[in-house]
Amino acid sequence: MKSLFQKKVIIPVVASAFLFVGASFKDNFFEIAKQIEIFTTLFKELNTNYVDEINPGELMDKAIKSMLASLDPYTVYFNEQDVLRFKINNTGEYTGIGAMITRKEGKIIIREVYKNFPADKAGLKAGDEIIKIGDVLLADFQEDASQLFRGAKNTKIDIQYIRQGKTTSGQIILDEVEIKSVPYFAKIDDKTGYIVLAHFNKKASNETKEALLELKKQGVERIVLDLRGNPGGLLNEAVNICNLFVPKNEIIVTTKSKIDKYNNTYKTSYEPVDTEIPLVIIVNGRSASASEIVSGALQDLDRAVIVGSRSFGKGLVQRPIDLTYNTQLKVTISRYYTPSGRCIQALDYAHKDKKGLATRTEEKNYNAFKTRKGRTVYDGGGILPDVEMAETKSSTLAEALQKNEAIFNYATAYYYKNPALGEQSTSFSDANYQDFKNYLKIQKISFDTETEVALKNTLAAAKKENIDLAIQNDYEQLLRTIQKTEEELLDKNKLEIKNLLLEEIIKRYSYQEGLYHYYLKNSAEIQKSISILKNTSEYQKILKQ
Repeated sequence: MKSLFQKKVIIPVVASAFLFVGASFKDNFFEIAKQIEIFTTLFKELNTNYVDEINPGELMDKAIKSMLASLDPYTVYFNEQDVLRFKINNTGEYTGIGAMITRKEGKIIIREVYKNFPADKAGLKAGDEIIKIGDVLLADFQEDASQLFRGAKNTKIDIQYIRQGKTTSGQIILDEVEIKSVPYFAKIDDKTGYIVLAHFNKKASNETKEALLELKKQGVERIVLDLRGNPGGLLNEAVNICNLFVPKNEIIVTTKSKIDKYNNTYKTSYEPVDTEIPLVIIVNGRSASASEIVSGALQDLDRAVIVGSRSFGKGLVQRPIDLTYNTQLKVTISRYYTPSGRCIQALDYAHKDKKGLATRTEEKNYNAFKTRKGRTVYDGGGILPDVEMAETKSSTLAEALQKNEAIFNYATAYYYKNPALGEQSTSFSDANYQDFKNYLKIQKISFDTETEVALKNTLAAAKKENIDLAIQNDYEQLLRTIQKTEEELLDKNKLEIKNLLLEEIIKRYSYQEGLYHYYLKNSAEIQKSISILKNTSEYQKILKQ
């Protein structure tokens, strides 16, 4: 009688749930249809009646991207040009100039030139401002300028650029450009190998495997895997890289979503290369996404010691969905969880503060989890290294100096003042640092810390309300106090800022390869990693705590 009663109760509950879901779906469908009709009507009337000529495509592009911006920064719309760039990043191959370029305040600036690629062969340098590509003046070109550098292999493109105030003409010959996931690997000493993993594109696991096998062939018995500054990429490549060090059928990451088909468990699929070789992974605040899957999974499985500073904290998974006219939506579909069950997402985009910024999970609210051997690890804010190095953390002032281009621009000026330094560029004295501080004053470079920006915004608001004269004296006094504090912070954070300056300067003389050579002898994180790997008892103790 009891089981019969249960059956009679269950049926109406299930039916009511079905009716609820059905009604909810109908309500959502009606609301979506209603809003689309409103938007379509508005868009049509705007195009018909607006006083000036407008570009419908550009207007729609901005409307879509603004709508998605209210969600999270990873859910984005790709127009046709964006789709091409996205595919380049994931495949690692394209025809182009072999340089990183940025557009800021209407200017196209060469950020970094890659060795032996077209931009390098054409003589371009970091800091060059490109003002003309072919017949197109970039001052009048509001679209993505990188599309002007596309074409078949051996296409010749005339350019004009400004270097140190002088306008120069040149020509770039397009060629195939390969973005390597592993741009560098080498022996640190007779028994220790070093692998830099910079990107997670389709070649990431193969390139990492090749580097690992070659180093083992050279007699290496321990590995340092450097994930600093790696922004992530393809999830399956992260799983395959873990597979190099752990057995087949090991769970590396799970994804959870409100949509059943996006709930997946990702396991290793192949026979590993080496499950015993001692491994240290270096991360920092710019190691994100797939980098955190690798470091988090191998930490949870007690397979690697993690060194450095807390990683970025991106625990969200995206999927590209093809739309009409070769456009695409990259949408956040799920959260990922490491083997211990933790999600290390740091920012909560569903709950934003008064400024519209995502709130950050506070450390007191982190949840504890256990690794395979019982060590305690936490969720909520990136991967916390097993060996945390305070000196590698990024200060607010250093971040401001990078954001306002002070470090980049000083490195450019330094390079042209000292064009013949070559290998001597690997030192930056206290006298050089004083010169940098003088440069900031002469150029009147604002540190633009949040406090300083907030104060300047207050004065701007006061001017609008015609009360600026009443607060002018207090404002100037407070601004001087803030700036004095910022100057003191230049000395307090001297070592960190000197390292950032030196890294930027080394790339001017010796490209990325020179920077990696410098790291081998001077990076505090690498030196600590070597120390841990050489001390077997310390390595084992960390993994068994």
